[in-house]
Amino acid sequence: MELKATTLGKRMARHPYDRVQLLNAGVKVSGDKHEYIIPFNQLLSIHCKRGLIWGELEFVLPDNKVVRLHGTEWKATRHFFHHLNTRWQQWSIAMSHIAARLLRQQWEVLAHYDAQEQWLTQQQITEIQSNLHCALSGLPVPVSRLDAFENCRELWHQCQHWSDNIEAIRLAHNQAVTTRLVEQYHDFFTGIETSPLDMAQAQAVINGERSVLVLSGAGSGKTAVLAARIGWLLLQGTATADQILLLVSGHRSAQQMDQRIRTAFPSAALTTQTFHTLVLDIIRQGGQKAPGRSQLETDSALRQAWLLKNWCQQCQEKKAQAKGWRQWLQDIMGWQLPEGEFWQDEQIQRRITSRLDHWLRLLRMQGGSQAEMIARAPEALQTPFSKHVKLMAPLLKAWKMALKAENATDFSGLMHQAINILDKGRFISPWKHILIDDFQMISPQYAGLLMALRRQNTQTHLFATGDDEQAVYCVDEASPSLAIAFEHYFGTGEYCVLDTAYRFNKRIAHVAHGVIGKEKHRQNKLWRTLTNGNKNAVTLLADDKLDKLLDKLSGYATPEQRILLLARYPHLKLDVLKKAATRWPRLQLDFMMIDASQGQQADYVIVLGLQKGKEAFPAPAGESIIERALLPLAEDFADAEERRLLYLAITRARLRVWLLFNEAHPSPFVSMLEDLTVSVAANP
Repeated sequence: MELKATTLGKRMARHPYDRVQLLNAGVKVSGDKHEYIIPFNQLLSIHCKRGLIWGELEFVLPDNKVVRLHGTEWKATRHFFHHLNTRWQQWSIAMSHIAARLLRQQWEVLAHYDAQEQWLTQQQITEIQSNLHCALSGLPVPVSRLDAFENCRELWHQCQHWSDNIEAIRLAHNQAVTTRLVEQYHDFFTGIETSPLDMAQAQAVINGERSVLVLSGAGSGKTAVLAARIGWLLLQGTATADQILLLVSGHRSAQQMDQRIRTAFPSAALTTQTFHTLVLDIIRQGGQKAPGRSQLETDSALRQAWLLKNWCQQCQEKKAQAKGWRQWLQDIMGWQLPEGEFWQDEQIQRRITSRLDHWLRLLRMQGGSQAEMIARAPEALQTPFSKHVKLMAPLLKAWKMALKAENATDFSGLMHQAINILDKGRFISPWKHILIDDFQMISPQYAGLLMALRRQNTQTHLFATGDDEQAVYCVDEASPSLAIAFEHYFGTGEYCVLDTAYRFNKRIAHVAHGVIGKEKHRQNKLWRTLTNGNKNAVTLLADDKLDKLLDKLSGYATPEQRILLLARYPHLKLDVLKKAATRWPRLQLDFMMIDASQGQQADYVIVLGLQKGKEAFPAPAGESIIERALLPLAEDFADAEERRLLYLAITRARLRVWLLFNEAHPSPFVSMLEDLTVSVAANP
């Protein structure tokens, strides 16, 4: 059947189309130079219109496209429209049955997932969405027409709701799963730790994603979550003890976690490992002889004494080295150096030792040749950085020789060896679940080892805890945001936030959050707390009042209560501690560097050294070219790294914090703390 424009209509309309022909399941609209075939499955509607003289047919297509035929005789137009519309509607009804069957199949799949009382993962959601889109692309009619068919309408609305709200549905489903499981396993969640787990902690424990990062503020119970996660995996039969690997940052943390696990799961043969012990195990089981463990690397006091001795020797024996170091320390870092053999000066030695240790660590962790390290530095810093690398080169060489003499390898070398073994298949990872504490301390090398383990076992689940604000001195090319760094290494993951601080009171939480609250690109963990604390829970105090403070503490602190003195620099370990054993014999006093205090807690914390000038806190940004070249780019507000150190120090305390400052040369942090309503006490 065909409809044509009249001769006069064709001449007057001057339109590219002047005839339409009905096909088997569509129409062909054509003219002298143009032709357009419209299948019924692309047709949204047909309009028949009457003009002053002629008729008009309008075919509406997807994407707001309209094809028109003008200049046809009205009676013939109306007759063709009626016949075409009848054929199209009959075809549509037949196709709606096919569409309804397909939609019903999809809805049954969606309803099956919804009815499952299991965690709905992001991978499953991706597959559901992909399958749904694929199915909808196979519909015989455009989706915009589905509402017109009673047999399709409700099914389409249900599928469309899932498609448009799939992430919200996943979150609501998983929240319902968590609530049900917490009720079902009430005894587990209330008894696994000394205090019942809260809902945020329980949801982190239950989370079924393949990669999970628990963003946990200080004192929010991340260790409890790690222990409970192990218990949950064992309880559910998801993994046996030998299929679980728990990694922590240091040997002290490993010992503490081992004790906790033995208490909670006395029958489970599960051991906590550090990255170092894991690497050695992989090397041994990979059939290679593991090098000896270097005492220089594991004993910081021995290492720093060795570094100082070698540095002094190099300055003594090589005039060029001495000249270069004088220029570095005096002209660039602004130190006041004595004339002559400045390296023999005890004060200079105290100041340089920890820095030599820090710079050597940064260079060792980078790996590669000097030329490669220089090439990786920002272009503007490459020339000065190369001079400083050359000054550090003799220490690097001496370090390698010392390790060789010990028949040992440093950690960077061991890590490279272990990754090699994994990639060559000489060690097959048995772990279905890897749990990591303090993810903020991750380095590219640590991440490389974890990725190699996952390449070995592609079904391995990764569960990590970390705190953005405790990410200090990170040698990492990724963003300082842990969530971004996590994705950078391990792909898309799920993020859980623990929002209740159990260690300290509301006053300490308020000040700690204020110290780092202006940072961008970080998760906002404004904690809830169980106790309020009073205004004096955080106090500024002049540093010459330390003896009086300890005198007062000796009057009311019990022998079981720990007092932790924290400092930005190691040589601030004051002489006061030498007399502590006799003057305050019942006080449990400990001294630590702030950056080494992660995972520590004490009833009372005393922060030393809030001053400017020499050994300032905050330290000048990028104190040396080494830091500026190797550490992440400067962040978007002042003293970001130093603020995190202060946050770390404050949040070690359970009950009270004293911040000792120099009255003559107070740190800029003093005014910042006063703005946070921290008062200056005249006396302890």
